[in-house]
Amino acid sequence: MTQTGQDQTRRQIITGIIGGIIGVAVTVGLFVAIVAFRSSNITTNMRSWIDQQMNQITTDTNSSTTTVAAVDVSDVVEKANPAVVSIIITRDVPVIQQYYEEPFKNLFGGNSPFKLRIPRYRQTGTKTQQVGGGSGFFVSKDGYLVTNGHVVAESDAAYTVFAIDGKEQKASIIAVDKVLDIALLKVDVQDVPFLEFGDSNALRLGQSVIAIGNALGEFRNTVSVGVVSGLSRSITAGGAVSGQSETLENVIQTDAAINPGNSGGPLIDLNGKVVGVNVAVALGSENVGFSLPANSVKASVDSILANGRVMRPYLGIRYTAVTPAIKEQYKLTVDQGALILPGPQQGQVAVVSGSPADKAGLKEGNVILEMDGVKIDIQHSLASLLQQKKVGDQVKLKVLQDGTEKEVLVTLEEMPVS
Repeated sequence: MTQTGQDQTRRQIITGIIGGIIGVAVTVGLFVAIVAFRSSNITTNMRSWIDQQMNQITTDTNSSTTTVAAVDVSDVVEKANPAVVSIIITRDVPVIQQYYEEPFKNLFGGNSPFKLRIPRYRQTGTKTQQVGGGSGFFVSKDGYLVTNGHVVAESDAAYTVFAIDGKEQKASIIAVDKVLDIALLKVDVQDVPFLEFGDSNALRLGQSVIAIGNALGEFRNTVSVGVVSGLSRSITAGGAVSGQSETLENVIQTDAAINPGNSGGPLIDLNGKVVGVNVAVALGSENVGFSLPANSVKASVDSILANGRVMRPYLGIRYTAVTPAIKEQYKLTVDQGALILPGPQQGQVAVVSGSPADKAGLKEGNVILEMDGVKIDIQHSLASLLQQKKVGDQVKLKVLQDGTEKEVLVTLEEMPVS
């Protein structure tokens, strides 16, 4: 490099240093000036502008160091776990003894050449044995607890509740809601920890949830964490005890691990509120479990506590959900709702005579579009909306009748016992 080039380089470096010093001085001077101006007698507009600049500086400075506190799942579990119980199912089972008969033993003077022993079995008595297990959780401090109906389906069985601290109590069955697959049990205790219901209608896809239960009927108070994988699912579940199947609507899908034995346990959100009751798992799959929505469960529990039985609200119609195929078949002008139609069997009318729907003027061929402002669609079936109502509630239906939309008020009555 020549001497001239070296001189130019030095000048550039010195110029850069001086420029940097001037920049820092200007910045410091501006900050000092702003601080000074804040205490001086300046115009309102200028003070407002300066305040905004100072607030922006403070915000920018703090944003680099401020963090949002994350919810600690272990804290949520620690509070919820004492209210979750394991349910052990026991029953007297026969004691069978095996013995052998020798049909040729007494032939040939007791020296038969045929050595044949035939196994036989006989009952010598009975013994109490565990035949199953499930989960549950307290919903009141005086010992009422919720589980699945299929957990307590055996009428000749005894049900023992084990708390997380190992204490055990016999439980009695108060009522079973066979439609929802929910049972309310009672344990003779006082001041027990209990869980509160949250709003399952407010759930969002991807929301974090926690499942707690007696996994495999062996590992009590097992905790698994996942997300809400799906909403408003409709599934057909088979009962391991009864062998019968049932259709459950509006259930929550989650990838939080749910295993046999988890049935009846709570699905809770990060606030520790029950948003679902674990009910089924998809066989042959990984992390596909289902929970009954808390709003429907709470309505059933409230009905039992208030009336001693499940009083299910009743509209008095038969219907089919409107799908693209149904829309095309019946030449409908809408693509959502509940189309009132007769049942498939002879004598199954569309609108039951004398029912609330009949009194409100609903007819075959009408389409119920909304209930209390909620659209009836694949996410919100008519049955699931009815499950959240109570006997005596007055609901507002938006109905498509003879090509015209209108609003109809219907007072729900108690479903007749079939």
